Amino acid sequence: MSAYRLVQRVCGSGRFGALARAILCGACIAAAFLVLPSATADEHSTNPLVLQLHLDREVEPVLATYIDEGIADAASRRAALVLITMDTPGGLGESMKDIIQHILTSPVPVAVYVSPTGARGASAGFFILLSADVAAMAPATHTGAASPVISIGGFQLQVDETMRRKLFNDTTAFLRSYSEKRGRNPTLAETAVTDAKAFTEKEALDGKLIDLIASSPEDLLRQLDGRTLTRFDGTKTVLTLKNASISSFQLSARQSFLARIVEPDVFFVLLMVGALGLYTEFTHPGMVAPGVIGGICAVLALYAMHILPVNFAGVMLILLAVALFILEAKFTSHGVLAIGGIISMMLGAMFLIRSPLTSGGVSLGVALAATLPFALITVFLMRLVLRSRSWKSTTGREELIGEEGIAISGLGAGAEGMIRVHGELWQAVSPRAVPEGRPVRVRSVEGLKLHVEPEEAAVTENK
Repeated sequence: MSAYRLVQRVCGSGRFGALARAILCGACIAAAFLVLPSATADEHSTNPLVLQLHLDREVEPVLATYIDEGIADAASRRAALVLITMDTPGGLGESMKDIIQHILTSPVPVAVYVSPTGARGASAGFFILLSADVAAMAPATHTGAASPVISIGGFQLQVDETMRRKLFNDTTAFLRSYSEKRGRNPTLAETAVTDAKAFTEKEALDGKLIDLIASSPEDLLRQLDGRTLTRFDGTKTVLTLKNASISSFQLSARQSFLARIVEPDVFFVLLMVGALGLYTEFTHPGMVAPGVIGGICAVLALYAMHILPVNFAGVMLILLAVALFILEAKFTSHGVLAIGGIISMMLGAMFLIRSPLTSGGVSLGVALAATLPFALITVFLMRLVLRSRSWKSTTGREELIGEEGIAISGLGAGAEGMIRVHGELWQAVSPRAVPEGRPVRVRSVEGLKLHVEPEEAAVTENK
């Protein structure tokens, strides 16, 4: 039976049959177009896949999670190679070890490539470079300088000789544990730890610390095509990278958000907004929004503070600046306290994040842009608080104090009578006689009785 007769039999004849046949044919054509891209994708999928990751900042927990997820994604997509391009000054030891463990156990071969020209794989980056199946560097790059540093709050701790040897021996043993199995020179590698020695790409290649020098990722893949690798578990793998397609693995939305938080400039702004929001809520209870925003920013700043090497001297300078801004609102200093607070906060921003882990702290522009509004708002809010203490209460019995009333009946000296205040009748007593219909001024409230004075006497006393 022909295709046309089959369609006619299924759809029937007549007007509705013709309409059904038209719809069915349209659906078949649409399905054909939908299938074509899939066939093309399948054809492309026959080419080797190289998943490229980017280690281009300080090694910290967010970056370690990104590398771990990238290696897992490469395994699920059956990639031929994981290519990690690196340019880092170093980072945290625990995050470095996490990355190395995932590289050593990766089911997909991993190549770490220090690039582009002028990049570095220093400190923790040196350990990561030597842990890869393939270690490569671009021209005019360097690596090494991997001596461990212990710092708390941005201050480098001085340890005794015994602790120093213990720390260095532990670090060099960790480096030897995998560099020997990778076929690299552990003796030379240890000098990067013990002597803080650094190596150019030529020195690293001649010293058998890396496998090759490549001018670009494409050049690296050309050199690796057909090469046999001995994996960390002893198995051998032949790299087939001809016509390989490079796919970049990007940070997830969550990782991008967390990575943005731990940037020094963003951390400083979060710290300022958090402090200002909480300060506004404490000085003006019930506004709600500043407290909510300030609380969220403060928690995010604390998260960043947990990762970043925060210098306590910078924190103390910022706290001193806040104190000076508050004093400026309370005392007349002709701006001296405010200027001192601005200078203190600027210095605190400059000192806030300083360690070998970061290439720079808070930028001058961000520090100035955050400090001036913070100073103005803090002084303004504190002056409002101080001024409110002198305001007369506008609710309850206290609002009657100082108000003017009219004597409904004559008040003898020390005798009680009735007066009208705010349209209400009150019992009142006056130390002086007040004729009926004359104005009086409320001086105090005692229960349901008001103590008043004649208006003339109150005016004279005020003068």
